[in-house]
Amino acid sequence: MIYLFNLLGINPNGLLYGLFKELSSTDPGKAFLPFILGLLICIIVPYLLGSLNFGIIISKYLYNDDIRNYGSGNAGLTNMHRVYGKKGALYTLGGDMLKQFLSVVLGMLVYGEGGAYLAGTFCMLGHIAPIYYHFKGGKGVLTAATMVLLIDPLIFVCLFAIFVLIVLIFKYISLGSVMAGFLYPAFIYLRAVYIYHATAPLPAMLFSFFTGLLLIFMHRENMRRIFNNEENRFSFKKKPVAVDAVDENPARTEFEEIEEEHNKKKKKK
Repeated sequence: MIYLFNLLGINPNGLLYGLFKELSSTDPGKAFLPFILGLLICIIVPYLLGSLNFGIIISKYLYNDDIRNYGSGNAGLTNMHRVYGKKGALYTLGGDMLKQFLSVVLGMLVYGEGGAYLAGTFCMLGHIAPIYYHFKGGKGVLTAATMVLLIDPLIFVCLFAIFVLIVLIFKYISLGSVMAGFLYPAFIYLRAVYIYHATAPLPAMLFSFFTGLLLIFMHRENMRRIFNNEENRFSFKKKPVAVDAVDENPARTEFEEIEEEHNKKKKKK
């Protein structure tokens, strides 16, 4: 992203950062306003964008349902694929990546790389705890991955390779996500020390630690299920649970059983 901004002739340190620096040297009293304004832009707008959970939106308008009623109850990409298949997952992928792209670009425009990390993190928090959906969203993996891809493509490639390797070996998406989050700060540090021969930048280290810990925390139930051998293994060959689920056995489909269970819960309420 920094290279793209340089290529387009845009200040990679951010527009408001330049104004803040200029005012700090000429009129320090006026420098406070653009600083606070920049922080608010990088926090509020990305959080509201992140709160647009496309798993929930797509399940509602495309399938007249709520993804949170099925599978793991999570409104993320993996559960969308498990419940609605490839079509639902692809729409979710595109929407969730787009909102993070807009957030990171906004952060870069305002405060450079530090603003991009801040905006990307709050977009991820909005995805996890969306204000529009009673703070019940996804686990933040896709939004975190998109942030890393945009800010540091090299680290993204390394983490994605580890993620794919773990999923191919163990067939657990959650385990691959946790390991990628766990190793994210280490790659930030190793890149700075061994490639750039410099100290790892503080903003990058702080946000990478926070992102890694948050992803691990969000997958704590998945880790418990893996330990108890209860976690669903990922497979492209599995039929979607809730879309076009016509079982060869005419008696009942898996979707009908889930729907009946959901209706019973509604009646109890």
